[in-house]
Amino acid sequence: MSFSDSDSSSHGGATEYKIFRQVSRDRLLHEMLGSTRTENSKSWKVLIMDKVTVKVMSHSCKMADITDQEISLVEDLFRRREPLPSMDVVYFIQPTKENIVMFLSDMSGREPLYRKAFVFFSSPIPKELVNHIKSDTSVLPRIGALREMNFEYFPIDSQAFVTDQQRALEELFGNTENAPKFNASINIMATRIATVFASLKELPYVRYHAAQSDDSTEASPRDLIPTKLAAAVWDIISNYKSSIPNFPQKETCELLILDRSVDQIAPVIHEWTYDAMCHDLLDMDGNKYMHEVPSKTGGDPERKEVLLEDNDPVWLELRHTHIADASERLSDKFTTFQSKNKAAQLQQSAREGNELSTRDLQKMVQALPQYTEQVEKISLHVEIAGKINKIIRETGLRDLGQLEQDLVFGDAGAKDVINYLRTNQDTTPENKLRLLMIYASVYPEKFEGDKANKLMQLAKLSREDMKVVNNMRLLGGSSESKKTSSSFSLKFNAAKTKGAARKDRTDEVETWQLFRFYPMIEEIIENLSKGELPKSEYSCLNEPTPAPQGGSVRGHSSSAQTSQSTGAPHSMRSRRTANWGRARHSDDGYSSDSVLRGSSTDFKKMGQRIFVFMIGGATRSELRVCHKLTTKLRREVILGTTGLIEPPQYITKLKLLSEKELAMDGLGI
Repeated sequence: MSFSDSDSSSHGGATEYKIFRQVSRDRLLHEMLGSTRTENSKSWKVLIMDKVTVKVMSHSCKMADITDQEISLVEDLFRRREPLPSMDVVYFIQPTKENIVMFLSDMSGREPLYRKAFVFFSSPIPKELVNHIKSDTSVLPRIGALREMNFEYFPIDSQAFVTDQQRALEELFGNTENAPKFNASINIMATRIATVFASLKELPYVRYHAAQSDDSTEASPRDLIPTKLAAAVWDIISNYKSSIPNFPQKETCELLILDRSVDQIAPVIHEWTYDAMCHDLLDMDGNKYMHEVPSKTGGDPERKEVLLEDNDPVWLELRHTHIADASERLSDKFTTFQSKNKAAQLQQSAREGNELSTRDLQKMVQALPQYTEQVEKISLHVEIAGKINKIIRETGLRDLGQLEQDLVFGDAGAKDVINYLRTNQDTTPENKLRLLMIYASVYPEKFEGDKANKLMQLAKLSREDMKVVNNMRLLGGSSESKKTSSSFSLKFNAAKTKGAARKDRTDEVETWQLFRFYPMIEEIIENLSKGELPKSEYSCLNEPTPAPQGGSVRGHSSSAQTSQSTGAPHSMRSRRTANWGRARHSDDGYSSDSVLRGSSTDFKKMGQRIFVFMIGGATRSELRVCHKLTTKLRREVILGTTGLIEPPQYITKLKLLSEKELAMDGLGI
């Protein structure tokens, strides 16, 4: 019986660089399931998981992958199961008392459910539970392995993971007097974040957004959330140094812990990339989209569920591009495909009345399967892009998007907002509310006293809706004692210039209208990579010693890629009227999923990884930035968060923050 972690590594001192999601998949399939295929074990096994680990597995592996590892049956730990005493079993479970009791119940006594058990825990197991297992002498001889996998995170992208805590905003920023719920949320978050570093064999410098308070006031519990999480993460990771074989003893990467207070604009502004538009404007369930396809029997169209994810090459190419660019690329793809595909050419020839030879028909049949699959993929995205463009036209979203971005960059003010609300009465309440949230972020003083009520009346919003704007201060960390009698304080970006929440990035050429906005983490990550984050705002628990700028774990400097300064003078440019059509150079840096997918990439030249964890939910624009900066900085940037958020979700959660008893179940958030 062994009790250890893996000896493999993906970066820190390893000879082969493996990207984040690949490491995750390999650990589950090969390090865990593959390790059970020994001479003394039966070939086909049962895999048993709990409700958390089954999610972990499903985020990294497909059923076919699991079957390839000689797993014939997957079962739920807490469901009644058929005894299979001739088969071996793999348990992948959380180390909780309830799970241990169930495991012992399965394997103890004269007639256990299975022959031999290989037990893997998703996070560190308390010593008392280990002793509880060892005390059952009937079970011990039946254990083939007892190990801590330290894998309790959920990969949702090649460069992103979630801790699957959809209630993080409620538990941490809502009723902060509920200490047990607050502490439990932090502890789960810390455990799951730490297992990322156990999997990748990385020891991070742990940085966090520090509480900002003056001598007259104490930091509120909300201000201290990143501080508490950083301490909890570091406490767990520090123990890995002695408990996991070959775990690095010196820092190999950087982790920065933030919360939504650093950027409250990103979750509500209209993002104009294909990915963001799909999830913002279409009725999608996660990555699931209902696609109408022509009926094979000639009846009504059939509804088919499709997944917009990594195994769709068209989605991977287009998801981070501007919606106008995506639409034009799709049109070009369809035209090019028809001109090059033999089946399409022959089909077109038949339509025009030309007689096809037997050889032509044979070629057509041979090409049809591939032709059909490719046509379906392109047609799917043509339909989606068409729906999005129709919504944009019908709702006048371009004008609203222009105003939103002009507000953020200081090119619009109160008159523009008031004029828009007066002349666009038919704008949806949600869009008007999102506009006011951005307005409050940039000009909080415009909501002092009775001003907020006047804006509410002009926008024809209810007091319940306006509660969302007022609750934004809860994420800013302001307490009742720090408020003045007539205003609220929003802590967005302490370094912002007056009248603008962002500075124009003069080092980047814009090719598309409404592609000007960028989330704050882009600037934060670039400054982190250059070693220019102010220590007063972003503290480090294990302060690094001075080193050459941009050094990597392999000794390759990334300074050449990070020499461009984000502190360029603020450029107050006039309202943009850039052409909505295709620019001469459409290479926007997002046409592929990531630099890490390029087969020609020399991984040995990749610098140290950067991990950014966003408490309270991250946006698709922030995920896009991580892919973009991986290419720019030559460092794999991995985004972690409690969960990906869409604007409607975020608004609902904010609305409920001030409620004493929050009931979020059934709200679809």
